[in-house]
Amino acid sequence: MAEQEEGSAIRGPKRIVVGVGGGIAAYKSCAIVRAFTEAGHHVRVIPTESALEFVGRATFEALSGNPVHTGVFTDVPQVPHVRLGQDAELVVIAPATADLMARAVAGRADDLLTATLLTARCPVVFAPAMHTEMWEHPATVANVTMLRQRGSIVIEPASGRLTGKDTGAGRLPEPDEIVALASMLLERSDALPRDLEGRRVVVSAGGTREPLDPVRFLGNRSSGKQGYAIARLAVQRGAEVTLIAGATAELADPAAVDVVHVRTAEQMREAVMKHAPGADAVIMSAAVADFRPATVATSKIKKGADEPDSIPLIRNDDILAGLVQARRDGTIDPSTAIVGFAAETGDADGSVLDHARAKLARKGCDLLVVNAVGDGKAFEVDHNDGWLLGADGAESAIEPGSKSLMASRVLDALSALLTQD
Repeated sequence: MAEQEEGSAIRGPKRIVVGVGGGIAAYKSCAIVRAFTEAGHHVRVIPTESALEFVGRATFEALSGNPVHTGVFTDVPQVPHVRLGQDAELVVIAPATADLMARAVAGRADDLLTATLLTARCPVVFAPAMHTEMWEHPATVANVTMLRQRGSIVIEPASGRLTGKDTGAGRLPEPDEIVALASMLLERSDALPRDLEGRRVVVSAGGTREPLDPVRFLGNRSSGKQGYAIARLAVQRGAEVTLIAGATAELADPAAVDVVHVRTAEQMREAVMKHAPGADAVIMSAAVADFRPATVATSKIKKGADEPDSIPLIRNDDILAGLVQARRDGTIDPSTAIVGFAAETGDADGSVLDHARAKLARKGCDLLVVNAVGDGKAFEVDHNDGWLLGADGAESAIEPGSKSLMASRVLDALSALLTQD
């Protein structure tokens, strides 16, 4: 059995039910089942009869290693329509069709999946997939609201190509994104409250690349995973999110997030300053280069006689400090919350926290998220930990776990800040 990912707060295999609704996106559920089983979890797949029109029973049985049934009269002595829900530690419905969500709201128990939903007392995640008109229909809107009021998580769908020639909101998020969101609920079940409804949040992510010539650049090891996790969770907590993405290791755009792609520090500064006005919060998780080459060669710099002895650098503008100054001079709203990130190492002059406290005082932001870096920490990995420092002097540790878990803690602190009188 596979071991849990290093740094994860999930301990041991979990009992997960994957429900599959009858939509064309049902084929993506196979990747979700595989991801959970490869992580070492015990997975039971419960499709609807309609789902089996798209993906066969044998496929789900092979991927999960467990029998697959749709009705309540199979294996009656084991009472599966009660036991599966009672024993589950997580239920993920993907795709969740308009019909399936309507039946869940009505409390129907006319097949094994809906009966299981009635007995489940663990986190339940619905990942909707349907045409835009169906997603936006008042009946579906009301059903989504009701499911959320009852404590279920209904993921915001992606926008993009649907069946046929149609495009729009209602596309199933990619399996990796669904798995990341659902897995985070195994680390903390209360990680996705709808506490950012009506808020507009700008997030920066990834590193920047400062060109030296048409081939080479100065950059850093940031993957963008932490910023993407923050953007992904913020939109699922109800916010309207704009993500300013630098070099991000080819990460897929998060569902329901407006993504602006940039490359250099100057492009990121321009994009952040363009989108910050009117935002309730700006979260600067990007690893922005401090310097750039003073000149950019128009052709590749060759070895040999024309090779430069040195490469002069000039300092890039400090975007975080610029945001704070823009708030002071009224360019952005004085109530806009500003969150910075600090990747630090200790040295002879002080510890990681010593340097972080000095940076918070120097930058003037409201919150500073601190990561100790080096030796497989923070950069290019899927786990993280650190500290949250507040302008009011408050300090708290963020426990080790996935980057989604850290994102949830950062958003907890942001939500508390935004709701202060």
